Amino acid sequence: MSYQTSIEWTDSTWNPIIGCNKVSQGCKHCYAETLAERFRGVPGHPFERGFDLRLVPSKLDEPLKWKRAKKIFTCSMSDLFHEAVPVEYIERVFETMNRASWHTFQVLTKRSRRLLALSSRLNWTSNIWIGVSIENADNANRAVDLSQVPASIRFISAEPLLGPIPSLPLDGISWVIVGGESGVKSRPMEIAWARDIQKQCRHRKVAYFLKQLGGRIDKRGGAQAKLDGRRWIEFPLTAIA
Repeated sequence: MSYQTSIEWTDSTWNPIIGCNKVSQGCKHCYAETLAERFRGVPGHPFERGFDLRLVPSKLDEPLKWKRAKKIFTCSMSDLFHEAVPVEYIERVFETMNRASWHTFQVLTKRSRRLLALSSRLNWTSNIWIGVSIENADNANRAVDLSQVPASIRFISAEPLLGPIPSLPLDGISWVIVGGESGVKSRPMEIAWARDIQKQCRHRKVAYFLKQLGGRIDKRGGAQAKLDGRRWIEFPLTAIA
């Protein structure tokens, strides 16, 4: 069976890698780390080692067993392009995505330089979407690296959005997801930041998805995630319905 998720822009998650480490401000309150560390030391639990990076080869073939087409957030509990993940293992993950052509795989990384450096070695079948996380203007250049990757769909996740990004590089980008941070230590997102990105997307004809407004108690997602009186739940044109 597949792993269902409450993440609004995908259907399921697949984690042939678990664990990561912080590289920028967007990682400060990492939801994946918080979840994994709850179970550190629990014998036999998938997160027995907390958020320590490790490969999980037993999960490499999972999507091949899921017969109904899905949008699959790949490595939701890690970063496929983490420096400690061997190139050969990344290639094995891609081989599964290549074979499971009926699914759409959504891969998200903060390590755009390694992504770009390895991109020519990988088989970018049209069912693989690749994105970068950009939380503020300091990291906007990740999108420039992304634009050079030969994928059919390139996207940006501006979540958690921690500051204005007045000049988001959108060359070659098909989709932008925006979201505020949630949790007891969440840092606020100003609605003006989300509105400005929406205007940039509209000007460049880029699909815009407002996932959540964020908050300490309620992430204000779903029907509450409105900008100027409406929900923004756009997908790239090739998305699975």
